[in-house]
Amino acid sequence: MTEHPIDAREVSRRDAVIAGHVGDATTARRAKKDKDPRVRASALGALDRMGALADGELQDALHDPSPRVRLRAVALTLGRTLVSPAPLLDDPSDDVVEAAAWACGERGEDDIDAVAQLGRLATGHSNPLVREAAVAALGAIGHPAGLGPILAATTDRVAVRRRAVLALAPFEGPEVDAALSRASQDRDWQTRDAAELLTNSD
Repeated sequence: MTEHPIDAREVSRRDAVIAGHVGDATTARRAKKDKDPRVRASALGALDRMGALADGELQDALHDPSPRVRLRAVALTLGRTLVSPAPLLDDPSDDVVEAAAWACGERGEDDIDAVAQLGRLATGHSNPLVREAAVAALGAIGHPAGLGPILAATTDRVAVRRRAVLALAPFEGPEVDAALSRASQDRDWQTRDAAELLTNSD
């Protein structure tokens, strides 16, 4: 029977995960400096699990050279008041930007700079998943500065405009009514249903 060699990186990642379950902060912090981004990402999760991840450590992880680690760090900003995912709204990785946008929405990140950046993403980013996440975040935040980009997004591709219609929920006014009226005639039935839902909830 041929034995397969053990991948040292996988062992390190596994050790980091286990450290989070047994409260071994020393091992987790050592793993946080590993060359493998998978190990570093697991170390962040381990430290968070045991309540030992300091805000400064999480802030540093948001600037990690690996998008895998930055993605993990963005997810861990939820529930933290002093570490915001907003700086990663201009990350070079679309995956990280998408995650940061969703996180801003979940946090209710209503800093005007974050809202402005989300608005630019919602209307100008080349990746529709990023646009969709940004529109959803603007709707969750409900800041008046987000209405214009949301209205613009109601004419985007199907998934984005469907999300944009739902994002109109916190807003009111003639522009919103007009957008909902147009959406009620959309060729996509889910967009029509979303418009009808909001119209009937008034």
